[in-house]
Amino acid sequence: MKVVVIGGGPAGMMAAIIASKNNNNVVLIEKMKLLGRKLLITGKGRCNITSSLPIEDFIKNTPGNGKFLYSCYQSFTNKDIIKFLKEEGLEVKEERGNRIFPITDHSQDVLDCFIKALNKNNVEIHYNEKVEEILYKENKEGKVVTGVKTEKQEILADKVILATGGKSYPLTGSTGDGYWLAQKLGHTVTTIKPSLVPLEIYEKNICKELQGLSLRNVSIKIIDTEKNKTIFEEFGEMLFTHFGVSGPIILTASAHLVRYKNIEEKYKKGKIKLEIDFKPALSEQKLEARVLRDFDELKNKQYKNGLDKLLPQKLIPVIIDISKIEPTKKVNEITKEERRELVHLLKNFTLKIKSSRPIEEAIITSGGINIKEINPKTMESKLVKNLYFAGEIIDVDSYTGGFNLQIAYSTGYVAGLS
Repeated sequence: MKVVVIGGGPAGMMAAIIASKNNNNVVLIEKMKLLGRKLLITGKGRCNITSSLPIEDFIKNTPGNGKFLYSCYQSFTNKDIIKFLKEEGLEVKEERGNRIFPITDHSQDVLDCFIKALNKNNVEIHYNEKVEEILYKENKEGKVVTGVKTEKQEILADKVILATGGKSYPLTGSTGDGYWLAQKLGHTVTTIKPSLVPLEIYEKNICKELQGLSLRNVSIKIIDTEKNKTIFEEFGEMLFTHFGVSGPIILTASAHLVRYKNIEEKYKKGKIKLEIDFKPALSEQKLEARVLRDFDELKNKQYKNGLDKLLPQKLIPVIIDISKIEPTKKVNEITKEERRELVHLLKNFTLKIKSSRPIEEAIITSGGINIKEINPKTMESKLVKNLYFAGEIIDVDSYTGGFNLQIAYSTGYVAGLS
């Protein structure tokens, strides 16, 4: 049987390998000059392969239609991808937050395993070739795939797997081509939005001052001030940028915000608040006692020099400015009320979220081919016979931590097997 796979990312490569292992004649078409461009930049170039959490927990970490992936997750698990890489000669290691990385810390080594498996299974790879159309015929059963038309040729096929990715990181080749290929065949594409993306803040002057400051072990709350409702809470690492905030907990927060009702409208009104607790391990009472000890030790110093033990250097001028305590005031002259205001500020540092960054800066795309039009057990289209989907092109998305790559392997595996 002839199978054409469109897209050479992790989903497409996995689909091609598995289809070939099942004695099919497989052609993998990639419009870029190299495979796996997006895979190379994951995990900051180290490739967060998957998570070590039990596979049942992957659905909990997939806010975008996680239940749809139940069969795929069961068919090809996190243990299976680790085994696959091991068979190709690559060991893995586990790091904080259940994250699995290659022992070498190089994403290229993960990609090399896929390429080795593709070559071993005699997959024919076409580089620098863009698919312009999926060919089909109509019979009593409806539409049936017959092949693909590229800018260079027509290739006849019994089955076609569409794995072109989403619209995030377009320089890697994810430019949304697969959406219009599927739409031409009658498929619905849900609204495309950025997910796992940095957030812009209204208080640009504060963010510019704090640009580059990375904070570990902080906690955040995102609050809808109109409803006085906490939308999201998380503990971990974040980063200040010239436009706002980024880092793991902010990216995860964005996956929640993208699904929150009327979020764009609320952003425009300035009704979504980010609250940062710089000292989540301490209650306000304990933090006040800590500040009191520091101030007692530094009683003859000026306030502007009295926070060195408590906060990162870059944060101090901003806190001094917002606290409204005179910078040259002696530490021992600070009133109890002023000290309590300072403690409250450190536990409730507030900024207003203006928007998410553009989809081009998102790690993944929220939205895609409507899951109601795909058979979850086979990844086959319910509208077009012998057309299959895999990876980010489908309307499914997860948090950071290796879950989105696992979606790619698992859906690719099932599509390739089917």
